[in-house]
This record gives sequence, structure tokens and C-alpha cells, in this order.
Amino acid sequence: MHQTFLSSTIAIGSLKKLQLSPTRILVFSRTLTVETILAPDGDQDPLYADIPKPAKSKSERKPYPTPMKILVQRAKQEREARKLQPCKLLEESPENGLLVPELVGVAHQVYRARELILSGLSKLVNVIPVLRCSHCFEVHIGQVGHEIRTCTGPKSGLRNATHVWRKGRIHDVIYFPKCFHLYDRVGKPRIIHNESRKVKQLPAIVELCIQAGLNLENHPTKRRTRPVYSIEGRIVDFEIETDTKIETRNLVASEVTGTDCSIDLSLTKGLTLRELSILTIDSWFEMISGAKKIMERYKVHTCGYCPEVQVGPKGHKVRNCRASKHQSRNGMHAWQEATVFDLVGPNYVWHVADLSGPPLSNDLKRYYGKAPAVVEMCVQAGAPVPSEYRSMMRLDVVPPCRDELDLVT
Repeated sequence: MHQTFLSSTIAIGSLKKLQLSPTRILVFSRTLTVETILAPDGDQDPLYADIPKPAKSKSERKPYPTPMKILVQRAKQEREARKLQPCKLLEESPENGLLVPELVGVAHQVYRARELILSGLSKLVNVIPVLRCSHCFEVHIGQVGHEIRTCTGPKSGLRNATHVWRKGRIHDVIYFPKCFHLYDRVGKPRIIHNESRKVKQLPAIVELCIQAGLNLENHPTKRRTRPVYSIEGRIVDFEIETDTKIETRNLVASEVTGTDCSIDLSLTKGLTLRELSILTIDSWFEMISGAKKIMERYKVHTCGYCPEVQVGPKGHKVRNCRASKHQSRNGMHAWQEATVFDLVGPNYVWHVADLSGPPLSNDLKRYYGKAPAVVEMCVQAGAPVPSEYRSMMRLDVVPPCRDELDLVT
């Protein structure tokens, strides 16, 4: 990649003249074209565009999935529509409190895939070693930890950013952030600060499945049979709450789902290591694709500065943000639209091509690829490499030996 820069050339003998009369000497300066080659780690190199990179600074906000210009246009259109029709019956679901029929089965599939992933990883961890740094969140899949100096933990400068490895667990491979459970996602979409100790928390992806139609006994939710009204932007429900109607709603919801939420984990019994890894990685793609479909209709919010997530029309009002600039917000979160990887922490790790080879070197990190820890573990267990991650894992790159590093251009 080449870039062209314009610079001024000044003779060495003219430095004193430049100090005395800078404008006079700059009149006779000429332009020089200089070609520079960016390093392979540059952000503008398309070959490294798919490699996930950490945030440049803690004060940097997460990028918006939808451009801000489009969000402002949507807000203006909603404001104008509210002025033209202050009171209206909401017809589109799930904004009107009703379920989306075509997404109820997807919610059950996502919940089933999550349980299969956790069941498969619990067995793969006993065979494929998982290592985690004792000072930061870096994870490595393999027998020996890598030597890449990327530690950002306390006193990392004294160790030259070298990781100190210890044994990891399942939650180091995949992470499901928790959120508050909403009993009525339309009538009471927000949790205030004083209610933070009273409301249950559960994994955000499970809460997304519950709001999309999944029924769990430990987490009851309100199912409506009639749409709600919007009066000047406020949701009003004229449906009378009775015990008989609650029972009928639960029956209607169970009839709509048409599937049982119980998971049969006996599928993972009696499988070989390769078959178990293939089942786990297939469940990973099923969970990610299903969650994306649900998030197209059901809103999910995340804080722009911390990993906090809330599933629902609005973010909660609990003042527990400790990220950058939280003092100016009085501990409130800076809510924005979330992505699927805000619900599922993939935890990218370095890809190890040769398990019996030497550990990954810091000098050769430009030749290594990355992959989610779930995918890396399944690939090392015998599953085929998914086509979606072949470029990210840099399978077409052959890293040189350490003594050949100076010979590579």
C-alpha cells in the first residue's frame, strides 16, 4: 500500500536564513513526492481487516451498528408521526406487546443450541487444555501458552507485557453477560436503581429467548392477547389483569410455541471427540444466526463504554457503570444498539496451526490469525475449519522460522 505526501525541501545552509526570514525562504521551496509503505499491522491494510483488534483506549466508545445520521432521521420521523396521531393502536409486534409467531421457534432453537454448547464444552475442556492469564483476560487454547506480549494487567510493564498462564474454565472460552429480567417488557420496560437488588438477573441471550416466546418456570413473563395503545409516546394497556386470563395466556403461549423447552442432553453421550466438536461448532453457528434473527425485531441495548447489556425496548436506570466518563453521567450507562457479540462474548484467541510445534513467538505475531475460542477448541478437537473463519485464522499464511525472520520482506 503506497501513499503520496507533499513536503518542503530546505538546504542545510539556509536554516539560519529560515530563522531570520521564514516567509522569504519558503517562497523558493520545492515539493518532493515521497512514497511510504505502511506496516502490515496498519489499520488500513485490507488483508488484516478481519482480524479483531482491541479498543485503542478505554475512553473510546463502541462503534454504532447503525449510523447516527440514520438514527436521527428515525427519531424525527417518529416525532412527526406522534404529532399527527397522538393516540393510536400499535399494530406491529413486538412493539404492541404480542409475540412474533415466526420467531418463537427460533427462540427455542437458540436456547437449545446454547445448552448444547455448554454441554459440549464441559467435555472438551477435559481433553483440550484451556489457559488464561492471571493478570488479564487473555485466553489461549493449547498445551503451552503463547509468548506474544500483549498483557495489559497490573505491573505488566515489569514483565514486558508477558502473560502468566494458569488453568482456565468454560467461562473463559465463552462468556454470556447477564441482564435484568423483565416481567412486562412493554408495560414496565425499565428497572430503576432501587429495584436492582430485587429483580433477578439471567444471561442476556436467555432473556432474549424468553421475550421472543420461550417459557421458563423460574422466570415468568407476561403474555398479552391484545395489542396496547400509544398515547403521546406512552404505552397504555386497557386489558384487565385476572388470574383466569393469565392461565389462558400461558396456554396460548404454549400452543403458539408448539415445542417443549426441555433440552435432551443425551445427544452428547456416546460421541467421539470429533463428533462432539462438530456438534458443538454447529450449535455455535445455530445460536449466532438465530440470535441475529431475533435481534432484528427485538431490541437489545448495550453500554457504549462497558459490557453491560439490557434486553428490552429501553436500557435500565441502574447506576453501576464504572467505565470512562461515568462521573459525568452519575453512573448511568450510555445506551446504544447492541450487536450479537454483545450478548455472546466470543473471546478471540490466537490460532495454533501446529499443536506439537513450538509456542507462538512475539516476533511472528503478524503471521498468526485469530478465531473465537469456541471455534479454536472445536478445530483442535477434530472439527473441520469453518469457511467463515478461514481468512481470520490466516490458514493461507505460512509463518517463517525465527532464524528466517530477517530474510522475510
